[in-house]
Amino acid sequence: MQKIISLVAVGLTMLIMISSCQMPANNSNINSKIPDRAWWKEAVVYQIYPRSFKDSDGDGIGDLKGIISKLDYIKSLGIDVVWLNPVYASPNDDNGYDISDYQDIMKEFGTMEDFDNLLKGMHDRGLKLVMDLVVNHCSSEHEWFRQARSSRDNPYREYFHWWPAEKGKPAKRYSFFDVNNDAWKYDSLTDSYYLHYFSVKQPDLNWENPKVREEIYKMMRFWFDKGVDGFRMDVIPFISKDTTFPELPAEYNGDMIRYYANGPHLHEYLQEMNREVLSKYDIMTVAEGAGVTYREALDFVDPDRHELNMAYHFDGMNIGYLPGQFKVMDPEGYSLVEFKKVYSLWDSVFAEKGWGTIYLGNHDQPRMVTRWGNDSPEYRELSSKMLSTFLLTMGGTPYYYFGDELGMKNIKFDHIEDYRDIESINMYQQVLNNNGDTKAFIEAQKISARDNGRTPFQWDASHNAGFTAGIPWLKVNPDYISVNVEAQENDPNSVLNYFRKLVGLRKQYLTLVYGKYELLDKDNPDVYSYKRSLSNESLLVMLNFRDKASIATTGIDLSKSEILMHNYPGGFDGKRLRPYEAIVYKLQAE
Repeated sequence: MQKIISLVAVGLTMLIMISSCQMPANNSNINSKIPDRAWWKEAVVYQIYPRSFKDSDGDGIGDLKGIISKLDYIKSLGIDVVWLNPVYASPNDDNGYDISDYQDIMKEFGTMEDFDNLLKGMHDRGLKLVMDLVVNHCSSEHEWFRQARSSRDNPYREYFHWWPAEKGKPAKRYSFFDVNNDAWKYDSLTDSYYLHYFSVKQPDLNWENPKVREEIYKMMRFWFDKGVDGFRMDVIPFISKDTTFPELPAEYNGDMIRYYANGPHLHEYLQEMNREVLSKYDIMTVAEGAGVTYREALDFVDPDRHELNMAYHFDGMNIGYLPGQFKVMDPEGYSLVEFKKVYSLWDSVFAEKGWGTIYLGNHDQPRMVTRWGNDSPEYRELSSKMLSTFLLTMGGTPYYYFGDELGMKNIKFDHIEDYRDIESINMYQQVLNNNGDTKAFIEAQKISARDNGRTPFQWDASHNAGFTAGIPWLKVNPDYISVNVEAQENDPNSVLNYFRKLVGLRKQYLTLVYGKYELLDKDNPDVYSYKRSLSNESLLVMLNFRDKASIATTGIDLSKSEILMHNYPGGFDGKRLRPYEAIVYKLQAE
């Protein structure tokens, strides 16, 4: 009976999607003229944080069987690709980004057989699977590092970066997750320091050693031969180091991230990776572009360079934070004019060649609606729909974080004991050690902490939001009673079904994928307006980012234009946008 009910629910969902997406067919004349089309350019990527998606065995931790049980839901979203955060064997110092075996599955998540079943289930539904490639560092419990620590003469010693203590302390390097901000950890077994840009339990791999690269390429082939459809490459710009470890060059002005992203052999290694592995498969690759500026981004994705397919930047994510402080939001909020400037600039980077991405949330960010919209009861749904409209109508491949399709918001913990993320915990300890204001730190984390985006997915209004029958690894947001899949599934006006309509719109109008972007009314502090144009087809997008009525000035006559998407019922007067109003027009052909 339960299976029948589930099938009926899926059928109702698809009917809602069909009835609410009465869009004209693709313009085949336009589509036939688009050069260099690729499936990964036209895809919508849905990111799943497996620890928080669905628990199948009651241990409070999401797992592979849990994801398998929800594949029909994932398919119903209309998305094409799932990006799965790490599921490899790991002691979980950084929730899976510390890998102890690259070719095994974390026991909490299941088995390799479970993974194979997941991959088959996705492919059977026409979905592709992209995994995380975490090869700047591994776990200190990886066998390579166990061997490397045993002796200075061990063959695996050169798999990592070591500095003998008799040479004194090496030049300062910053660690993102270390309480003392020190990326060099003293290891008494061999009287040496080892390098770790992240946790002390995440030693950096030595890419200057060709044997390390060979091991990594072999591992990549293992997953591609299984049928995996691509990799999102974690902090890939950091892999190359100057192994003389000089003092930080003055030109970087203390900016470690920029320095880390500009190693001497970075592009040489990426081209080798492409030549040896990537070019052999029909897959997609995306670089996490930490430290990469808009001037350098094209080097990663220019097709003529034979490196990667696309990259995502951090410039947008940095907007609105106070300088010189750890993830503290400006109490005045963020500047929409700056927001528009950043995203317009990055669109221009890939206007002629290469390919970009667009995102507003992921596992390293707070919830989209809290960070960029308004999570109050009055405006949560409207602003969530508005932000989704932005993501699905901009150029580049959109990356959409699980739960944002429901308008999930930050949990805003009051106590450090509720956090599970190494970043929040260690930074709190650092503030405490320096006699800082821990109360202010917790208040700032309510907006910016990564755990805000990692709370369990909200399936229904039952105990623990239907995520687990046990005790969840991270607390469930109390708003799950009203914000959940079951409550939104059959409501055609829900945030969930609005997202489905947007995905359908993007697939119907490839102008939203390949069209030229033109920013309108760039100095408007409240409204973001832009055109997307391809051949003789133009679409206009107008987004009010404020909780007040705002004037949209585009200079375009809308009297004969067609509304394709709208997050408010009824029409539009052509000028005054209501709070968080989003509207997409198909303009009359000139």
